[in-house]
Amino acid sequence: MKDLSSLAKIYISLITAGGILVAVRSFGAWEWDNPARCIAYWVLAVLGSGMKVSLPGITGTMSVNYVFILLGILQLSLGETLVLALGATLTQSLWKAGSRPKPIQLIFNVASMAISVAATNWVYSTTGESGLLTNDVTRLALASCVYFLVNTLSIAGVIALTENNRITEIWRKCYFWSFPYYLVGASIAGGMSYLESLIGWEATLVVLPVIYIIYRSYRLYLRQLEEEKKHAQEMADLHLRTIEALALAIEAKDHTTSEHLKRVQVYAGEIGKELGLDGNALMALQAASILHDIGKLAVPDYIISKPGRLTPEEFEKMKIHPVVGAEILARVDFPYAVVPVVRCHHERWDGTGYPDGLIGEAIPIGARILSAVDCLDALATDRQYRRALPLDQAMEVVISESGKSFDPTIVGILKRRYLELEEKAAAVPVTPGNKLSKGLKVERGEAPGAGFEKAGKDGAAEGRGDFLSYIAAARQEVQSLYEFTQDLGNSLSPHETLSLVAARVKTLVPYDAIAVYIRENDCLKPKYVNGENFKLFSSLEIPVGQGLSGWVAQNKKPIMNGNPSVEPGYLNDPTKFSTLRSALAVPLEGIGGVIGVLSLYCVEKDAFSRDHLRVLLAVNYKVSLAIENALTFQQAQIQAARDSLTGLPNASSLFVHLDTEISRCQSSGKQLTVLVCDLDGFKQVNDRWGHLEGNRALQSVAQALSGSCGEFGYVARMGGDEFVLVLPGSGSERAERQIRDMAESVRRAGREVCGVEILDVSVGVATYPDDGLDAETILAEADRRMYKVKYSRAAGKRSDTAGQLLALQESLTPVEEMPIEDRLPAREDMH
Repeated sequence: MKDLSSLAKIYISLITAGGILVAVRSFGAWEWDNPARCIAYWVLAVLGSGMKVSLPGITGTMSVNYVFILLGILQLSLGETLVLALGATLTQSLWKAGSRPKPIQLIFNVASMAISVAATNWVYSTTGESGLLTNDVTRLALASCVYFLVNTLSIAGVIALTENNRITEIWRKCYFWSFPYYLVGASIAGGMSYLESLIGWEATLVVLPVIYIIYRSYRLYLRQLEEEKKHAQEMADLHLRTIEALALAIEAKDHTTSEHLKRVQVYAGEIGKELGLDGNALMALQAASILHDIGKLAVPDYIISKPGRLTPEEFEKMKIHPVVGAEILARVDFPYAVVPVVRCHHERWDGTGYPDGLIGEAIPIGARILSAVDCLDALATDRQYRRALPLDQAMEVVISESGKSFDPTIVGILKRRYLELEEKAAAVPVTPGNKLSKGLKVERGEAPGAGFEKAGKDGAAEGRGDFLSYIAAARQEVQSLYEFTQDLGNSLSPHETLSLVAARVKTLVPYDAIAVYIRENDCLKPKYVNGENFKLFSSLEIPVGQGLSGWVAQNKKPIMNGNPSVEPGYLNDPTKFSTLRSALAVPLEGIGGVIGVLSLYCVEKDAFSRDHLRVLLAVNYKVSLAIENALTFQQAQIQAARDSLTGLPNASSLFVHLDTEISRCQSSGKQLTVLVCDLDGFKQVNDRWGHLEGNRALQSVAQALSGSCGEFGYVARMGGDEFVLVLPGSGSERAERQIRDMAESVRRAGREVCGVEILDVSVGVATYPDDGLDAETILAEADRRMYKVKYSRAAGKRSDTAGQLLALQESLTPVEEMPIEDRLPAREDMH
C-alpha cells in the first residue's frame, strides 16, 4: 500500500470496508434450507474457478464461476451465495497462480466480489418483489448485467488508479469483450434453475459439459487475441527497428544527433501524453522524434558541419531537409501519421516557417511539439557554430518565442516541466551497440585491383631493408633515447624544459609543428608551440573531450595520424584553418593524472608510423615527469613572489622589478617614477569593524590600485597598509593625475567595504634619476616624502586632495630639517 497513490488507497479502503459490511449483514441473516444442494453448488463453483484464463493486457484472470454465482442468486439465500462466491474467488486467486498474490490483493478481490453479489442479489430481488419486472428472464438478464458491471468496473478502477491510466480504457480493452459470455452464462444459470424446478437440484450436473465448452471457447478466443496482439507487437517492433536503423544513418551524417534524438524523444513523448494524444498520435510523435532530421542526408556535409553562419544559398539548401525527410518516410508506409510531423517540424506559429508557411493550429500538433522541443535541445547542445547555453537560459529563449515561433500551450508545459523532463531524459540508458563501425579495421583484402600508391618516407623504411639496416636503426634508436633522457629534467624552467623536449623529440619523430597543451581545470591551453601554423595553435583553448587533443586528454589514449583541422575547429572562426594533414598526440600523465597532451603535426597525410608512436610512448613518462616538475616549480615561484592576501607582488618581487626597470631606463635614458602610498584611516577600520573587514578593505584597495595604474604600471604591497606603484616614463604631471585617481579609488573602496568614507591615502613621489640611482635610495626618498605628507595632514595643514598635491610639490624639493628613520628592510632579510 505504501507505493500506491492517495486516491488508490482511498478507493481500496472504501471497497474493502463495503465488502466487510455486506458480508457481516449477509451472514447475520443466514439461511440453511437445503445443505446438500448448497454444498453441491459450492463444489461446482470451486471447480469452475479452476477453469480460468488470463486476461489480455493485465495480470488478472477470468473463470466460469460466475455461472454458479448467478445460479446461487436464483436458488440460494444471500449468505449461501456469498460463501459460494468468496470461496470461488479465493480459489481463482490462489490455485495455479503465476505469482502469489499479496494479502491486500486477496482482500480487495474478496470485498469486491461481496459487493458485486450483494448488488446483483438486491436488483434481482427488488425488481421481483416490487412488481417492476414480472418476467423472470428479464430480471435475470438485468441481474447479470449488474453483476458484470459492478464486478468488472471495480477491478478496472483499481488497475487504472495503480497504473495511472483511464478506467474506461482499461475496462474497454480488458473486460468489455467478455460481456456476451456473461449473458450466455445467465442463460445457462436460468436453464439450470428451470431444470431444478422440474427434476431437482441434481439436474445441474448435466450442464457441466456446457460449462466446459464455455471455458474452451474462452481459451480459444483469448488465444486468438493473444496471437493478434503478438503479431501487432512484432509489427511495431519491426517499425521501431526500421526507425532505429534510419536513425543510425542520420548519426553517420551528423555526429551531434545521438544525444539529441534521445532527449527530444523523451521531451516530446511526455508533452504528448499531457496533451492527451491518442496511441497512434503518440507513436507518430515517437517516430518523428527519431527521424525528423533524416532529410539532412540530402544536405552536403560542409553545410551541416560548418562552424560559422550559413550563407543565404547554404540556408536554401538546408531548408529542403524537412521535405526530403517526409518523402523518404512516405515510402515506409507507417500505420500512423509520421510524414506530416516530419514535414512541418520547422513551421512557425506565426506562419514564417518553412516549407509551407502554415499558421497556428494548421500545423500538426506533433510538429508543434517537436518544433519547441527540438529548439530547446539545440540551444542546450554544443553545435559547430556556437557553444551550448545552460538549460535555464535555453528555456528563456524558447519562452521569448512563445506565440511567434511556438505554440504558447506547448511552451507553457515546457516551462513548467523542463527540469523534470531533463531528469527523465538523463535517466534513459544508452542502448549498447547502436554505433556504426566506422572505425573498424578490416584485416582481409591484400590490395585493390589498381594496387597501392607508393609508400611515403616512413613506409619505405618499414617495408624494406636488410638485417644490417635494422640493427643500425635499433642502435641509433637506443642512442637517441639515451641522449633524450640525459638532459631532460636538468632545468626547472618550463620554457627551457619544453624547448628541450621539442628539440629532442624531433630527432626521434620528425614533425612540422609541435604543441604541448597543459590542462587547466577542464581546458587544454598551449604552453609551448613551434613550427607551422604557430599563431593558430597558440590561440587554441581546447575543452577536454573535444577536438583531437581534447579526446586524448579525456580518454588517456594516443591518436596516430588524426586530422589536425579538428583542433582549430573549436575556435568557432571559419577564417582559421590548418595546412597540416596528420597528427600524433599522446597524453602526458603525471603523478595525479593527465597534466596535458603532446601533439605533433605534419604537412603530409599519414606521416606518422607505429614506430613513431612506440618511441614517443617510450619517453612519455620521462617527459611528463619533467614537465610536471617544471610547472610545479614555476607555481611555487609565483606563490613565493606574491602577497597571499591581495595577490599583488610582495616586497622581494618589487626590488627585482625595480632593479630591472632602472637598468632599462639607464640604457634608454628615460625617466622612472615611484609612488609610495600609505592608507589613512586603516587603523580605524580594524578597530571599528575588525580585522576581517580590514583584510577585505586591503583587497579592495589593491584591486583599485591595480586598475588605476594603467597597462604598463606595476603595483606591489610592501607590507601592512603600504603599497608601491612603479610608473615607467612618468613625469610630475602624470604623477599628480595618478594621485587624484588613486585617492578617489581608495575612498570608493572604503565606502564599498565599510559603508562610510573612512579611507584616504598619503603618497610620496620619487623619480629616477633625479632622486636616486638605485632601488633602495629611490624607495627611501619616496617613503620620506610620503611621511611628510602624512604628518602635514595629521597636523591639519591641508586634509583635502588639493592640499596633498601642494604638499607633494613641496616634498619634491629636498628638505634636510626633517630626518626620517629608514623603514625599509635590508634585501638580505627579505624572503
